[in-house]
Amino acid sequence: MDVELLEIHQHMGKYPPFDGLSDELLDRIAESVEVRYFKTGSEILRLNETVNELCYIRSGAVEVYRRQGELYNRLGEGDIFGHFSLLRGHRVRYPAKAIEDTLIYFIPGAVFQQLCDEDDHFADFIEVERPRLESVAEEQKKSNDMMVTRIRKLLSRYPIMVEATTTVQAAALQMSNAQASALLVLKPGKDNPRFSFNDSEGVAWQMCGILTDSDFRKSIVAQGLPPETPVGDVIGSNLITVQSDVSVYEAMLTMLRSNVHHLPVLYRQRPVGVVHLSDIIRYETHSGLYLVSNIFSQSSVEGLARLAPDVSAAFVRMVQEEANSHMVGSALSTIGRSFTRRLLEMAEEALGPPPVPYSFMVNGSMARNEQTIVTDQDNALVIDDAFDPGLHDDYFYQLAKFVSDGLDACGYTYCKGDVMATNPQWRQPLRVWKDYFRDWINNPSPEKLLHSSIFFDLDSAYGEDVYVDDLQDLVASEAAKSPLFLAAMARNALNRTPPLGFFRTFVMEKDGKHNNSINLKRRGTAPMVDLIRIHALACGSKAQNSFERLDDIAKTQLLANGVSDKLRYALEFLCMSRIRHQVIDLQEERTPDNNIEPENVASNERHTLKDAFQVLSNAQKFLKFRYPMPASRQGRS
Repeated sequence: MDVELLEIHQHMGKYPPFDGLSDELLDRIAESVEVRYFKTGSEILRLNETVNELCYIRSGAVEVYRRQGELYNRLGEGDIFGHFSLLRGHRVRYPAKAIEDTLIYFIPGAVFQQLCDEDDHFADFIEVERPRLESVAEEQKKSNDMMVTRIRKLLSRYPIMVEATTTVQAAALQMSNAQASALLVLKPGKDNPRFSFNDSEGVAWQMCGILTDSDFRKSIVAQGLPPETPVGDVIGSNLITVQSDVSVYEAMLTMLRSNVHHLPVLYRQRPVGVVHLSDIIRYETHSGLYLVSNIFSQSSVEGLARLAPDVSAAFVRMVQEEANSHMVGSALSTIGRSFTRRLLEMAEEALGPPPVPYSFMVNGSMARNEQTIVTDQDNALVIDDAFDPGLHDDYFYQLAKFVSDGLDACGYTYCKGDVMATNPQWRQPLRVWKDYFRDWINNPSPEKLLHSSIFFDLDSAYGEDVYVDDLQDLVASEAAKSPLFLAAMARNALNRTPPLGFFRTFVMEKDGKHNNSINLKRRGTAPMVDLIRIHALACGSKAQNSFERLDDIAKTQLLANGVSDKLRYALEFLCMSRIRHQVIDLQEERTPDNNIEPENVASNERHTLKDAFQVLSNAQKFLKFRYPMPASRQGRS
């Protein structure tokens, strides 16, 4: 896309209803618009003439009139007009004229119709006949707004960019003159396709890092580096970025997970801005941001433990504000990672720097970004292959114990199955982990299938992320090539079935403590997560979140048309039923759990619950047929 079209794309993407559109739809608009200039006083739309275009004000001012000639509205930059006429016979109902020199983007009627058909948010905005300010005010409920507002809306200017050969003194001067807190570092070429782009003159560049105020203090001034040091020598190698059409919420989670305060924003691979965490805090003033900030400001385990009630309060507030399960799960997982990361920082402060590099790996619901308020800890250590147990293991045991004890104090209970880094089996160098994973895939015994179900949801919470990335790549590559493993996993997933009896009545728990209840995790969300994981492994998906895995599955022919959507709806309902039950427990000062009593559930919700369980039941029945046991093993199964 050339510079002119990019400018159209970026400008329109800041104003409603275009601010909610994907980059793909904005590209379509930018490529189709016709730009026209109107002098002050000239007519733009005349009453009753035919109109086939939507009008967008790039600059200037326009007055819109009623049929009788009285003023209807006065519009400025970013406003639209002509849409009512497009919706009602393509005749101008509200004539318009320029009251300043005005530049208008004309969007063809065919593209306008496509936008209405393909984007509900756009269609809702267009079809409600009221001023823009009122429409926006009605829609802006902050907690959910963060899920639909694109991060590009928070960008106020293009980023400051310098070459890697620029001296730190010259870079500091540029930042000071621009009053910027960060700049992006570039080098010629396209060695890294992920961050490569062409500038307006067609020259190829790639972004190789970011330099912030904090970097100047810690990496340059504190180290006593000379002013002629090239900026390329002081930037880190782990560059975290987002695309311009991700939501504010996704950008926030990216920053919190990676513990960064500056986030480069890309359009395709071209840098278009840098967002600071304070930009998001100003936009959203009552989210989990402050809780995460408080976590990293604590200097003791006792201080962290005192924040546990705040986690429950944030959980309740998100549900009351109608957040969906993905928002709740992502937020709580980010909070859990933040506790973990801060404890690891404290451990390293107490024990000294690690003798060899490592990654602190989290598994289960935290790795999937699906945590609720009822959770334990599943974690492990993936250590550099230079690890020598005799020399190094005591350090890593002490580190693991500090973190595990600290998480327990903060409300993340010890794992009953001992899946924690304190267990020497789960405190191993990368080469051993790779041997574990290959053995589990190639020799799927019941014990190894259990390990696969736990460890094949994996993410790095701290340290050398690349170690866990290697394991994710191994799983995605090897599991899909093993019919025996997939078949064994499919049969293992049938051990937990939904609580449906004859005539779709509920089958209750009979374990004494939770008599006549249904455990929504054990009989609902967990088996759903299991079967989604199997399909994801079969198609080589590297996604960890169940909803993102369904996205990858839907791109294949593994399931019949519409089945992925049914699984998505069922999983969302089961998750939210479980989450809402936990909120009720907290509000009534009970210890939250995963059990519900059907007689306490409204009639319509009981029917929907049965529908969700039926979707799960049908999907489980399909597993055995989709992944048959290889003929050579059928006689032994």
